[in-house]
Amino acid sequence: AALEGLCSASVIYHYPGGTGGKVGSRRAQGGSLSAEAGNRHRPGKDRISFLCCALTSNGINADTSAEIGRAKNCLSPEDIIDKYKEAISYYGKYKNAGVIELEACVKAVRVLAIQKRSMEASEFLQNAVYINLRQLSEEEKIQRYSILSELYERIGFHRKSAFFKRIAAMQCAAPSIPEPGWRACYKLLLETLPGYSLSLDPKDFSKGTHRGWAAVQMRLLHELVYASRRMGNPALCVRHLSFLLQTMLDFLSDQEKKDVTQSLESYTAKCPGTMEFITLPDGLKLPPVPFTKLPIVRSVKLLNLPTSLRPHKMKSLLGQNVSTKSPFIYSPIIAHSRGEERTKKIDFQWVQGDVCEVQLMVYNPMPFELRVENMGLLTTGVEFESLPAALSLPAESGLYPVTLVGVPQTTGQITVNGYHTSVFGVFSDCLLDNLPGVKTNGCTVEVIPALPRLQISTSLPRSAHTLQPSSGDEISTNVSVQLYNGETQQLIIKLENIGTEPLEKLEVTAKTVNTKEKLYGDFLSWKLEDTLSQFPLKPGKIATFTVNIKVKLDFSCQENLLQDLSDDGISVSGLPLSSPFRQVVKPRVETKPINPQESSKVGDFSHVKTLEAVLNFKYSGGPGHVEGYYRNLSLGLHVEVEPSVFFTRVSTLPATSTRQCHLLLDVFNSTEHELTISARNNEDLILHAGECQRMAIQVDKFNFESFPESPADGTHFANTKQLEEERQQAKGLEINSKLDICWKIISFHK
Repeated sequence: AALEGLCSASVIYHYPGGTGGKVGSRRAQGGSLSAEAGNRHRPGKDRISFLCCALTSNGINADTSAEIGRAKNCLSPEDIIDKYKEAISYYGKYKNAGVIELEACVKAVRVLAIQKRSMEASEFLQNAVYINLRQLSEEEKIQRYSILSELYERIGFHRKSAFFKRIAAMQCAAPSIPEPGWRACYKLLLETLPGYSLSLDPKDFSKGTHRGWAAVQMRLLHELVYASRRMGNPALCVRHLSFLLQTMLDFLSDQEKKDVTQSLESYTAKCPGTMEFITLPDGLKLPPVPFTKLPIVRSVKLLNLPTSLRPHKMKSLLGQNVSTKSPFIYSPIIAHSRGEERTKKIDFQWVQGDVCEVQLMVYNPMPFELRVENMGLLTTGVEFESLPAALSLPAESGLYPVTLVGVPQTTGQITVNGYHTSVFGVFSDCLLDNLPGVKTNGCTVEVIPALPRLQISTSLPRSAHTLQPSSGDEISTNVSVQLYNGETQQLIIKLENIGTEPLEKLEVTAKTVNTKEKLYGDFLSWKLEDTLSQFPLKPGKIATFTVNIKVKLDFSCQENLLQDLSDDGISVSGLPLSSPFRQVVKPRVETKPINPQESSKVGDFSHVKTLEAVLNFKYSGGPGHVEGYYRNLSLGLHVEVEPSVFFTRVSTLPATSTRQCHLLLDVFNSTEHELTISARNNEDLILHAGECQRMAIQVDKFNFESFPESPADGTHFANTKQLEEERQQAKGLEINSKLDICWKIISFHK
């Protein structure tokens, strides 16, 4: 006792500020101990008057060290610890001196904490742990472990401090206590979290490597869940279990994952998990825990609208890519600011009132099927109606595409910030900024004013042939039809406005694609005025649009007709019976073609030719039309043309009148059906399948002197060839208009 008293007296001289301040070698940042902080920590009755000057790094006042050094009976700082060791060794020889021995250990540790001698202090504390104190009450045991935790905290042994504080927490709920203090237990468990490098904020676990021992942390989180349940607070149970599942997922075994999720579902059945902060009685707020790993998202991609719904801007004098808000054609400042937005700005637009899509690539890390409910988009900037989806991901599915949809209700810039889910009864708002390693093509897109939506349906069946125009445009609908050469058929197209805006403008164009065949006459023709008379087309209304399909192709062997007639000894002065009037000339027997393959093609009447065309509907209306936007809708037409009637031989005979002649035609029916041939002022001629008959037509003589002749010289070959083709076509039209030859298949009523 004398040694302890001498040590206490020396401590008072050396450390007039007291030994109750919190000082630790691991926590201190290289500054001196604040005497005011030490005084604030100790109770008022234990507070000792001290000089209002700072202590040096070794804890001794610089101004009074000389006087203390001259004191004969005062121990040096090193001797104080030695004498404490000696006194404690004497106390240890007595069984009933445990409390006094423990008190001496505590005093020595406080002095060593000031002297920043943490390792020696830990030896005293280790000795204090094994001191046998008999017949301690539960409250005294809690106090003992709490003091040990506090002392370990002072010397910078944070994990050791957390260990004893956890023991104190478990002591609060010991089975021997009639009324366990679960609230005190929970409070002490929360205080142990920093010692185990554990935080209740999930953001601290989203980046970097994991800190601390995961097994110990999971044990502590389980104890927090159990204490919350015994406190009767299911919301706390859900929050801590959610935190455990989110932050410790990589360290849980497959069986532990199943156990934790089953427990979580049982708790959320009574109290669903929310994104609200939970405030504890002492003012501590527990942040929400979004399930960003259930499922794990690897990429987010905003999708363009389907081709038929994409808006197009009408071209202006300044061009499409120049902003009309600025009076300058080019501004380097504007270009620079736009360049900074390229990482998040998207070069396509969404349309107000239309369903828009965002594709997520996700995978399920759980060893069982993961059910995700109420999954939708989180957006800002524009009023947006998210259409939630539900999905079921197989166990450890790998990357899996998920499409989330929604409808923007207003115009402007919209930013996709993340998504929301409901997994195991926990509602989560997952922001993209908090998702590490997520790839995205941008998050901001422009929403333009609403446009009408046009849907087309036709009287023809859908085609299995998908047209691929060289321009790269996608065809929304493909139809097909089979026609005989020379046949005309009407294509009736129903235009239905399935949007919410009136359809006010419509332009129709046609383009023949993927064909080398030469067309005679108009392949596709229509009268748009009949359809426009039904405009503006209100939502839900239908207008009809009729297209005439007329096929006139040349099935001949491409020989010059006049030369062929001359070889046959037929004298027809300037009679150009060109296609489609004369379809095929059979090769003469004595004529030997150079290429044998060509001879097989010439006489092949069953050859089928293909025509393909694209009908493009350019339409607009509503607020989008006011802003200069329109939409395109394309219809692909696939026509298979079969040969019908061939004129295999042509000759003439003089008539009774010098102004007229008899035109003799050998007509061949190449179809498999019975048909009739009619001409102007002639009786109908019936031809069976595969039958050939001669047909005589009395006509006025043709006068082709008014048609320009081809130039004799070979200059300008391209222009000469074009002029000859136009001359032949004009003569053919003149002959057709006078003969007016038609055919009709009786069984088809064509």
